[in-house]
Amino acid sequence: MSQSGSGTGVPATDNNAIRHRYRIRPANPGAHLYEVRLEVEEPDAAGQLFRLPAWIPGSYMIRDYAKNVVSARAEADGREVTLQKTDKSSWLADPVETPLTLVMEIFGYDPSVRGSHLDTTHAYFNGPCVFPEVVGQHNLPCDLIIQAPPEGIGSDWRVATSLRSAGAEKYGFGAYAASDYAELIDHPVEIGQLQIGEFEARGIPHTIAIRGTARVDMARICHDLATLCDCQLGFLGPPKNLDRYLFLLMVQEEGYGGLEHRWSSSLVCSRSDLPVRGESTVKEGYRKFLGLCSHEYFHLWNVKRMKPEAFTPYDLQKESHTGLLWVFEGITSYYDNLMLLRAGLITAESYLELIAKTITRVIRGQGRFRQSVEESSFDAWTKFYKQDVNSSNAVVSYYTKGSLIALALDLTLRHQSDGRCSLDDVVRECWRRYGETGEGMPERGIESVAESVSGIELGDFFERYVRGTADLPLRLLFEELGIVLGLRPAEDAKDSGGKPLRGERPTGGWLGAGLVYRNNKNSISLVHAGSPAERAGLAPGDELVALDNLKLTVANADTLLRDYREGDSVRLTVFRGDELLRFIVTLGSPPDDTCYLTLADNPSTRAESRRKAWLEGVVPGDGLN
Repeated sequence: MSQSGSGTGVPATDNNAIRHRYRIRPANPGAHLYEVRLEVEEPDAAGQLFRLPAWIPGSYMIRDYAKNVVSARAEADGREVTLQKTDKSSWLADPVETPLTLVMEIFGYDPSVRGSHLDTTHAYFNGPCVFPEVVGQHNLPCDLIIQAPPEGIGSDWRVATSLRSAGAEKYGFGAYAASDYAELIDHPVEIGQLQIGEFEARGIPHTIAIRGTARVDMARICHDLATLCDCQLGFLGPPKNLDRYLFLLMVQEEGYGGLEHRWSSSLVCSRSDLPVRGESTVKEGYRKFLGLCSHEYFHLWNVKRMKPEAFTPYDLQKESHTGLLWVFEGITSYYDNLMLLRAGLITAESYLELIAKTITRVIRGQGRFRQSVEESSFDAWTKFYKQDVNSSNAVVSYYTKGSLIALALDLTLRHQSDGRCSLDDVVRECWRRYGETGEGMPERGIESVAESVSGIELGDFFERYVRGTADLPLRLLFEELGIVLGLRPAEDAKDSGGKPLRGERPTGGWLGAGLVYRNNKNSISLVHAGSPAERAGLAPGDELVALDNLKLTVANADTLLRDYREGDSVRLTVFRGDELLRFIVTLGSPPDDTCYLTLADNPSTRAESRRKAWLEGVVPGDGLN
């Protein structure tokens, strides 16, 4: 599907203009079935083709949403029209000379932010899952009627969406409108019992709608989000068509994730991450939630309006390969927590802890030596979104390493320009060239802009760290800011880094395998490349039985291994399938793969000034020497 989409967010005002009329109804919540009706005023005289997307922007994997279509039929003037399926996602209606109506029954039971879900407690859907495109007419305006569920269900349900009302009352069922098909499918909809908070940032109305049982301090959430959004809007300026924004939040016992849209974001978080009344500190979970909101909000600019050439326009029927996902996700991942700091929502110490945790995640994966972030971006469709037991040894994340590349590029620019240029300046210029104009960013676009803005030759940087697999020179770059990068062994399996050791250096033996308790089994989840476990022949999926004849579980593994030292041999007993196997493992020494950052003692005035400029953001031209 090729569809450009004007993306204006302003529906056509000509009531006589030809338009497509969609209607969606939670027809059978107990069976998780939506009914979607689409009326086409002037169908193709040769026969009208309809098509559902195969993927959703922001999530780079073919999902084949047409698989959820239970039934499809067409009618005109009250008579059935022959409808033939032509491929996995397309249906062709016979030619008619009058308006044509397509009726689909669609199953919705995907609880993620990428799908559609319907039961007796709520309804949620993304447009690509439920709204077919009228092929050849994707630029026409679209009306949407959102209908209430059957009587007896959802009498207290409200509707939250960033779609523009075309008659529907605020948070109500009824008529909404979009300027074209691309915009229609870019507004997720949540329907149910909602907690709603409203605030403004730079005069723009913002809303957060929360579904799921949670007693939260809504006033604090709105205050903090307003502060965060104001900071980001001040960085690149409000997009010219941003006149409202909605955070859709699904609260679960355990969960985390999000998906960006041009006027909204769809988020999932754990219930314990949200603040309750009376709390004043930014606990770790709330910091994580704010970082998620910051990440998706930054996408307003970076990927929703400023996009790679490969996405201009989107082709939602097949993979759209680009080596730039590290730019659009990695740079966003760099700025998400930095914006929390610059907005005053977290401290500098907290921010450095978050960076150290990211460094820890990257250096614990051997895949960083096998795959560049450019390759990771290109292969997102087949590798990053389809990870297996070997992914940590073969794949690098364009999110996490991409964010570290952005960090290194920022500090490199600041150092080599004597503080006169930073990544802030590069991103602003990219926004001017590719965001405000709508022109797609070419594959070497970020490199070209960085060199032109800074006047610095950066070819070696991009060859080594973007197109190559070299580790970033973060230790040296941090020294310029009076920050010391330290590495240590993990204290236990739950240690994600960010802080110095709490006690003595761990001296136990190292197995080199990830362990997991799942489905009532203690198993090996991954085996690190070159580790003692790999050399001994252990494999992912092996069920743990014993270590030197003592019962071995995920819970006691750290305790048992503390009694051993590097070079010790142990007998590990596992089930592989239904076979009992024994392996002799020669243990290694725990690697220094856990990062922490500390401020140097007695840093120079120059280092302190540069650190302050980086953390607080310096207006271009304010160079500090």
